[in-house]
Amino acid sequence: MSALSPVLKQATPVLAERGEGVHLYDTSGRRHLDFTAGIGVTSTGHCHPKVTAAAQEQVGKLVHGQYTTVLHQPLLTLTERLGEVLPEALDSLFFANSGSEGVEAAMRLAKQAAGRPNIVVFQGSFHGRTLGAASLTTSAAKVRSGFGPLMPGVAVAPFPNAYYYGWDEETATKFALRELDQILATISAPADTAAFIIEPVLGDGGFVPANTAFLQGLRERADRHGIHLILDEVQAGFGRTGKFWGHDHFGVRPDILVTAKGLASGFPLSAIAASEALMAKAWPGSQGGTYGGNAVSCAAAIATLDVIKEEKLVENAAERGDQLIAGLREIAAAHPASEGVGGIGNVRGLGLMLASEIVDSEGNPDGATAGKLLAAAAERGLLLLPCGAHGNVVRMLPPLVVNENQIDEALRLWGETVTAVLG
Repeated sequence: MSALSPVLKQATPVLAERGEGVHLYDTSGRRHLDFTAGIGVTSTGHCHPKVTAAAQEQVGKLVHGQYTTVLHQPLLTLTERLGEVLPEALDSLFFANSGSEGVEAAMRLAKQAAGRPNIVVFQGSFHGRTLGAASLTTSAAKVRSGFGPLMPGVAVAPFPNAYYYGWDEETATKFALRELDQILATISAPADTAAFIIEPVLGDGGFVPANTAFLQGLRERADRHGIHLILDEVQAGFGRTGKFWGHDHFGVRPDILVTAKGLASGFPLSAIAASEALMAKAWPGSQGGTYGGNAVSCAAAIATLDVIKEEKLVENAAERGDQLIAGLREIAAAHPASEGVGGIGNVRGLGLMLASEIVDSEGNPDGATAGKLLAAAAERGLLLLPCGAHGNVVRMLPPLVVNENQIDEALRLWGETVTAVLG
């Protein structure tokens, strides 16, 4: 008799039988408010009728057309449609299955195009679990431990995490840019540096947004030194932050963009986008894969784009995000950390990518209490996820279709949970 790997630990006790919108239903028929969205994947909600119909129709026509063997219409249509939402000049696409694969492809492209070996990443990053992507990941040691040596040529620079440093944003930003310059002077010379890769909002690293001064500082240095700027939009993209791309908040342009998760509403699909001139510098044979650009996934992604546009889900993410963060901050204000008592140290994020950081009475990360909060919320029917290096950050990323009443319900359940656990 076989079983799942014992290393796979579920964040909630739910055995899901079906999903509808923002809800999951377990095998006993109980309804759960899903504020995980499959880690930000089910952007249009569970089983959106339009996405489901598109996938069902495609299954009856063509399931798999390996796209370096034959082309298929969903792939061509999706490529064209993504041109409507991608940053200007990013007009060439390569498709894969997962965010990790997308990151690997972006890194490979940057190195081949620049003829340079090194990549600079930023503290708290999560870029995936494959060897190269894990080598770029610094959100938690568990992702990169126990199978070294990791890929060489990776330098880690500070991210302007003002709360972590205990500084204001301007001070944290100046420090991070100064340290990046020091890294370029001492560890990875510009002539050896192919790319900077960064998430506009740290994902697994704690839902910490970047800021305009920092990202524009990266852009300026990238232009000055001939370094490619890769923006990992796997979690922050496709409307999640209240703008279509996370970097749209900061007025910066990428050379390479990576997208996945919400791209196809739950079907495996990822992509990298670059200018045609840059993409042409990839070495022959360096891009490929058996399942990339799967026909059913592409059909689902086209329908996802339709739903996002027709139902104004980017605007909804912004509006509902304002509602959610206001409620989270009100709850946090009623449960601060103080002498002898732990609490909520910080609430942060953009759009529907929000988090509450749980700390002890001295302001240190408190993963144990965060775990109790997650369990207690699940008991009440609210599904949430942890993140951060210490597992002490409770993140909320509901489907983009969430409405005002469902946000109110989530806030009520979260407030009850916090009061029960923290007192």
